[in-house]
Amino acid sequence: MAKEKVTLTLNAERLAALRAQVGNRSLSAGVDAAIAAYLDRLMHQAAVDEWLAQMQADQDPAPPGTADWATRLIDEWQPEATQGAPRRAG
Repeated sequence: MAKEKVTLTLNAERLAALRAQVGNRSLSAGVDAAIAAYLDRLMHQAAVDEWLAQMQADQDPAPPGTADWATRLIDEWQPEATQGAPRRAG
């Protein structure tokens, strides 16, 4: 897999916590794993959004409570570190 060197500005406390967790292992690997987890979450949200849009198109309107259920599902699924990030579901 190709690699690219970048410059990042990160929260100092989170960076220190990451360094404490990865120890002698690669800091880049830890950041890359965090990015992968965040991308997985975004793709999951996009899939739920697409599903809701299709359901609304097919059943106009969606059954009562469907958007609330999907939002709760996403909120329960997302890791604590990414809560508060913007989402489009509902």
